[in-house]
Amino acid sequence: MKVLYFDCMSGISGNMAIGALLELCDDQKWFYEYMQALPLSNCTIHISKEMRKGISGTYFDVVVDEEVVQPERHLSDIYTIIEDAQIPEHAKMLAKAIFYRIAKAEAKVHNTTMEDVHFHEVGAADSIIDIIGVALLINYLHPDAIYSSVVNDGYGFVECAHGIIPVPVPATSEIFASSDVIMRQIDINTELVTPTGAAIIAQLADSYGPMPAMKINKIGWGIGTKQLKIPNVLKVTLGEMAQHPDEVIVMESNVDDCTGEMLGFVMEKMMNEGARDVFFTPIFMKKNRPAYRITVVTDEEHMKRMEELLFINTTTIGFRYRKEKRHVLNREIVDVKLPEGVVKGKKVDFEQESYIYPEYESLKSLSEETRIPLKELYKRFQREV
Repeated sequence: MKVLYFDCMSGISGNMAIGALLELCDDQKWFYEYMQALPLSNCTIHISKEMRKGISGTYFDVVVDEEVVQPERHLSDIYTIIEDAQIPEHAKMLAKAIFYRIAKAEAKVHNTTMEDVHFHEVGAADSIIDIIGVALLINYLHPDAIYSSVVNDGYGFVECAHGIIPVPVPATSEIFASSDVIMRQIDINTELVTPTGAAIIAQLADSYGPMPAMKINKIGWGIGTKQLKIPNVLKVTLGEMAQHPDEVIVMESNVDDCTGEMLGFVMEKMMNEGARDVFFTPIFMKKNRPAYRITVVTDEEHMKRMEELLFINTTTIGFRYRKEKRHVLNREIVDVKLPEGVVKGKKVDFEQESYIYPEYESLKSLSEETRIPLKELYKRFQREV
């Protein structure tokens, strides 16, 4: 299976993550096109090669017009920007999930609600671009698993919109506290992990520790802005691991007094925040009441959040859960050329045979562009593969 490993030896920030992930992509033209089309003005993207302590890598920088005052955005404003962006649906979901972590941390720090949080640094155009950029690159690379080293941060104080604050900064600390991130402070007198970087690694990584055994295919180096006494770089390794059974948590709850609107809403929330799958099964309960069984498939690290969403957004008063092993076929995203355009497909391998299935969002987009019915495009896709 395809694996990404983040080595956060010098911490992590949004632009460092983009720089490293860009180096893992064979083609970068598509990234420029997506980023240039974002609904944000008065900012310019610069991508260059730079050195840090003899290590060459990619430096991603967003230059914002200083004469234009950036608005103080709420979470809803940022969600609107993400929704209006012409990017794949999975990338939108991932970007929202990352910003949700930041909003939750900021709300805790400032003793307010997530809806009322005013984003300052992380609401600026450069941070929005960083997070959407990372989401796009992860969607493009499509790893089966993501792992991370222990995340290093510095010490001391830094200046921000609120004044002089300690390192790790409060928002970063709260993001770490509400996730499974394993971090430590090292002898560097400055901030190494930004709130954006903290939210990215907290959302992406499945576990933290030394790099697992894998066949290394490619290494990307993302360059940080600061000049430090250590190399200010983020190293991301792309490799292959032998496929093996993994475990998921299956949560179930029966409800006979929950509206369809509630169920649709909680499904969307869960899929945005870590669920691998959510589905509803029509059932009959006591007194012959028609009802639904809510089934949530998730990782152990996301189970607590799924529990919160279930209790807050539905009428259930309890649920069952169990661990289940699963086998997953090796898979990768490939481009399939049709006369009408290119459709992304999911290629899976089993016992020396390969099968390619169309990605729905890609097929849907082509159908809307060409006005050719979806089922007709599906037939043409099958003929090509």
